[in-house]
Amino acid sequence: MVFQLGSALLDSCVLSVLNRDDTYGYVLTQNVKEVIEISESTLYPVLRRLQKDGFLTTYDQPYQGRNRRYYHITEAGKIRLNYYMEEWHDYKTKIDNIFQNGEAATISDNN
Repeated sequence: MVFQLGSALLDSCVLSVLNRDDTYGYVLTQNVKEVIEISESTLYPVLRRLQKDGFLTTYDQPYQGRNRRYYHITEAGKIRLNYYMEEWHDYKTKIDNIFQNGEAATISDNN
């Protein structure tokens, strides 16, 4: 992809996947990779930061004699995700409008 990936966009993708269901790192990476080129080594620092910020919690579950670390979105994470979704809607509307009409869209505060 030619467009820059900011941390807020990556955070919102991670939170969106986890809002659907708890999962472990590999599956989370595969889900995010469907839309953004990302490696597990890039994703794990993001997960640690989101956990440190209180947006995720973790728990371990045994799987074939080993523990898998699962990630779970917190209520604070859901609030942050909603904020990101609102911001994305406004941003996308402005970008779509400038691409289609050559001018920035005016976003009303009533959205």
